[in-house]
Amino acid sequence: MRLGIVKGTVVLSRGLKSLAGTRYLIVEPVTAENLKAGNLKGGGREVVAADHLAPGQGQMVCFEEGREACSPWLPASVPVDVYISGIIDSVTYEPTE
Repeated sequence: MRLGIVKGTVVLSRGLKSLAGTRYLIVEPVTAENLKAGNLKGGGREVVAADHLAPGQGQMVCFEEGREACSPWLPASVPVDVYISGIIDSVTYEPTE
């Protein structure tokens, strides 16, 4: 699981029937440096994520990548690499150093 900031939406002209009702959002992953700084900025390379939770632009989310991203559709097989699994209300970061 990773944290990211919602930056925008993706609109498809055609989609797969197996993914009907799924939104696609542009998510900028939060880097370790920005998490430590507590500035609520992303800083990572943006990804397109499938979504069923409807977070707003600028909200922090957690997302899954790889095979875990397809879990909401099991046992069906869908072509999804990133899935938004939660909306983050707050983050407390305490360094272990």
